[in-house]
Amino acid sequence: MREYAPPLDDMKFTLKEVVDVGSLEDFPSFTDIGLDSLDDLLEEAARFFSQVISPTNRTGDLQGSSLNQDGSVTTPDGFLEAYSQYVESGWGAISFDPEYGGGGFPWLVGIAVTEMLTAANMALSLNPMLTQGSIHALSSHGDSDQKLKWLPKLITGEWAGTMNLTEPQAGSDVGALTSKAEPQEDGSYLITGQKIYITWGEHDLTDNIVHLVLARTPDAPIGTKGISLFIVPKYLVSDDGDIGEANDVKCISLEHKLGIHASPTCVLQFGDNGGARGYLVGDENSGMKYMFTMMNQARLAVGLEGLAVTDRAYQQALEYALERRQGRRSDTPKGESALIIEHPDVRRMLMTMKAYIEAMRCLIYLNAKAIDIALSHPEESERERGKELTNLLTPLSKGWCTDLGNELTSLGIQIHGGMGFVEETGAAQHYRDIRIAGIYEGTNGIQAIDLVGRKLSMRNGEVVNELLGEIDDTISDLSDNNLSEIGDSLRQATGSLKAASIWLLQNGGGSNDEGLAGATPYLRMFGTTVGGWLMAKSALKAQSLLSESSDNKDFLEAKIETATFYAQQLLPQVSGLLPSVTSGAHSLFAINSETLRR
Repeated sequence: MREYAPPLDDMKFTLKEVVDVGSLEDFPSFTDIGLDSLDDLLEEAARFFSQVISPTNRTGDLQGSSLNQDGSVTTPDGFLEAYSQYVESGWGAISFDPEYGGGGFPWLVGIAVTEMLTAANMALSLNPMLTQGSIHALSSHGDSDQKLKWLPKLITGEWAGTMNLTEPQAGSDVGALTSKAEPQEDGSYLITGQKIYITWGEHDLTDNIVHLVLARTPDAPIGTKGISLFIVPKYLVSDDGDIGEANDVKCISLEHKLGIHASPTCVLQFGDNGGARGYLVGDENSGMKYMFTMMNQARLAVGLEGLAVTDRAYQQALEYALERRQGRRSDTPKGESALIIEHPDVRRMLMTMKAYIEAMRCLIYLNAKAIDIALSHPEESERERGKELTNLLTPLSKGWCTDLGNELTSLGIQIHGGMGFVEETGAAQHYRDIRIAGIYEGTNGIQAIDLVGRKLSMRNGEVVNELLGEIDDTISDLSDNNLSEIGDSLRQATGSLKAASIWLLQNGGGSNDEGLAGATPYLRMFGTTVGGWLMAKSALKAQSLLSESSDNKDFLEAKIETATFYAQQLLPQVSGLLPSVTSGAHSLFAINSETLRR
């Protein structure tokens, strides 16, 4: 089983030619950080993640993390050493505020580095992902003392962060949580309650773990309006930053999961001995708003998992297809077998994986750039546009890319044939690992509801219309540059997406069953169309570069052919989904619940 090799050529092409990372140099925040050295940075990252992190992926799957009698957790062999090198190299700090020890690079650059980490070892990558979310939440909502106390070591990765929402009775319905926070005379709170499904809630990789915990203060309103956010460290920390005694929080069990075995998914008990010391972030009863700062960044990172794990599965499937001989073609010499990559159906599967991977990469990177614009553009109007685009693209990135992760890692197994079903090949690990991504950070059904209920209606549908207008402009460019075959398919898909959008707006969006019934196919339509648009932009850029130079001729021609495949084989799905969006909810409820049991 080969180790992961970051696809640097495609990553650089997407960064530079499709989403234009160079345009960020005009932002005051990024003027002096050295985007001109981006190639060197990416190449060093590729070396690190392929050589240091990737070899731990299989070990982690086979060994898993284990819970000890004292409540501590031991990670698999090699994890501590690899993570320590990750911290020493500074990769986790690359996109954070230099004032607290960060590298100051755009989030777009950070997401490319995170892609490599995630593909190298998804289970391990979840630790920095949760830490990054904690950094975002505290950077946005913590006071100055909290930032100075907690951010520097979270940014370096010396300490880890977690997100504590879910309880046994409160999953997606976070408002049902019952954990309590009792105020103390010194301004702190004592936290009691139990949290479940806490990713990397206990481990041996860092000196401290900073839990961000949702809980209720006395007399808080019911539901989400009565939730507050607290910093609850594993070990208490003095004002000087020194680690002190253990806090009253303990891991009481680990979940036995389908995949990501190396990532300890913990049940944490707070307050068995009087209460875990916690510190309020911001205002009481504003915790849900604050947590969404953390959650929205995490949703993009989870969407990235769909891309990253699929890319690793594709690399392994491609290598197998280039080596495995089975069956014959009409032109195969007698007595010989053909390489399976020569069979049309295997080619179809490989091209499907390749085309979707490139489309997902474009979408994820565009989403990351929108975050940079929203946070750092010097003009307020552009920051607002960046925020709107971020809000629109995030459910697509999370929902569409993780749905594809499930489907495409399954294709990776199919390409292996029977050997894909045998654990020793490693193909099944990618399929098992990515399955959780469609559930993380709000299930994909929730992403679809968010899309039709909140994002579609932004400015009465004008945010969506403006994006569709950009797609129309690209369709015109395709016709002008002899790429009309791609343009025709994109035009048809866009027309269907427009029709679905109008129908949903006219029929209540996410406010009733009629709109909700079509939410999931609508998200699929939207993601597939935006993916097709970005593949078309990729083809246009490749064609332009080919006209200027013969350098990278094979790579650029492959870009055009992959976009053509996407237009011919994948975009037609969009129009086929239109009736699923507009047929309403009748057929979903035509059979009563009792009849479904028969």
